[in-house]
Amino acid sequence: MELTNQVVLRPRFRLELNEDPEKLLVAFKSAGKNNESFVTSRADDHVFIRFPKEKQHFWSPQLHLEIYKIEDQPTVLKGLYGPSPTVWTMFMFLHFVVGTLFIGAGIWVYTNIRLERPSTMPIIAMGALFVLWFVLYFSGRLGRKVGKNEMLSLQKFMYEILNDTI
Repeated sequence: MELTNQVVLRPRFRLELNEDPEKLLVAFKSAGKNNESFVTSRADDHVFIRFPKEKQHFWSPQLHLEIYKIEDQPTVLKGLYGPSPTVWTMFMFLHFVVGTLFIGAGIWVYTNIRLERPSTMPIIAMGALFVLWFVLYFSGRLGRKVGKNEMLSLQKFMYEILNDTI
């Protein structure tokens, strides 16, 4: 999988396989028990591959796999690389707060203009929130860049399991 310069903070992929989904799910679960470099966990049709706690840092990615089959079609494996759910939730919350405050500052500017009051302060607030949004965006991009080698390690581990199973 290639990590391009697109606006994708959580890269996704999809594979079609001719293997029983349960066999693949069991293979991923057992591979995590026999490996000290990765931890795997399974919940229904979902497998999460991550690094052990002692090897993780703030930007450490994890790989979320969903493996399922619909009737006579091939087995589908969908993958999603991303930060830990805690980090992702924090980033989404901060984006939501900045967006909401930006809208509030826009209303403040509009109100001050309509009431013919000085609107310097709300315009400065809007500018600061706009800059803060860029800081959040680029810190997310930085996090993806820092975790790129780890993402490739997760991908290699996944393909090793698939090659051993198929």
